[in-house]
Amino acid sequence: MLGYAILFFVIALIAAVLGFGGIAGAASGIAQILFVVFLVLFVLSLIFGRRRP
Repeated sequence: MLGYAILFFVIALIAAVLGFGGIAGAASGIAQILFVVFLVLFVLSLIFGRRRP
């Protein structure tokens, strides 16, 4: 999932450089959402993954 977030961030950067503001904004928003979801799942896996004896 982090890979997809990085991919959308790169797409947003390229679109912004080329002047496609709408596409850059949408890709940036998707990248932010995916990154937040990744962080939440990562923290949850750290918390609940250590409960095994």
